[in-house]
Amino acid sequence: MGRRAGVFGVASLVCVCAAVVAPAGVRASELIGRNATGVRLQVDAGGHALVSFRSEGQSKTVVASGAVNARPPTRSRPQVAFAIRFGGGIGANVCRTYSGPPLAWRVAACTAPDGTHWAVQAWRRTLPNYGASGSGNQEAWELRLSHWSRALPRLELWTDWSYRRFDHLYGRLTYAGQPVFGFASTRYGVPLDAYGRNVYVDALGSDYGAGWKRVNSFLTHNPSGVFCYGFYPHGGRGTGAGSRYRATVIGPGVAPDVMWQGPPPGRFDAARDAQANDEQRALLRGDRLCKVN
Repeated sequence: MGRRAGVFGVASLVCVCAAVVAPAGVRASELIGRNATGVRLQVDAGGHALVSFRSEGQSKTVVASGAVNARPPTRSRPQVAFAIRFGGGIGANVCRTYSGPPLAWRVAACTAPDGTHWAVQAWRRTLPNYGASGSGNQEAWELRLSHWSRALPRLELWTDWSYRRFDHLYGRLTYAGQPVFGFASTRYGVPLDAYGRNVYVDALGSDYGAGWKRVNSFLTHNPSGVFCYGFYPHGGRGTGAGSRYRATVIGPGVAPDVMWQGPPPGRFDAARDAQANDEQRALLRGDRLCKVN
């Protein structure tokens, strides 16, 4: 079905899912620090990764091991996760120059002798929705570690219109050809298990302010991995529509975080809208949280 990510469809959907009011952490690419500088990544022959950096005025080290890639969603087994030790060291570094695929938010990366890749990424995951100013760690740059050998998670997005006038995003998150989703969440869309994933959407130059601003964050749907969001006024706030959009999601298991970026759909076109509506129905396959309109 449909167009590839980066080529923009033009269907119309309305998402009736709840927005994430306060995004919470889930076990994934591992959060190992905040607002870090001088980041260095090393891996020894035993598969232990050492990340060293400065944060909060102190030199810190984190050692991680015991996990690679991710499991597809299942109720019968826990998602893979690193064994983490804060402080200490590892054996001699054997990791080579990184030879994996391009990574969003990349800080450091390398490729181990066994062909697996390690990476450290940093981005501001916990920004408040609707362009609001954050406090405490809400605006922190999170430092996240991943380890993988397979293809990256696939975050596909398309742009369209809601109600024939408002910008709209819709898409899906898959890994190894299977949808990524969780089995439990709060009423506000915060995952309650290690499989659930939020999509964090930012807009450039919107009515929320200059530069990139967080617009909203929301769950991928069970069992399809799809999602959607309309840039129309929410609770008396502006639309958040901008000159460019991006979406970031933490990877399943210990896979890397992935990001999509693209322009808005432009002026409404009824013929393009009708064509994309048909494509979108095939994508949704009965999903009740996103409705074609």
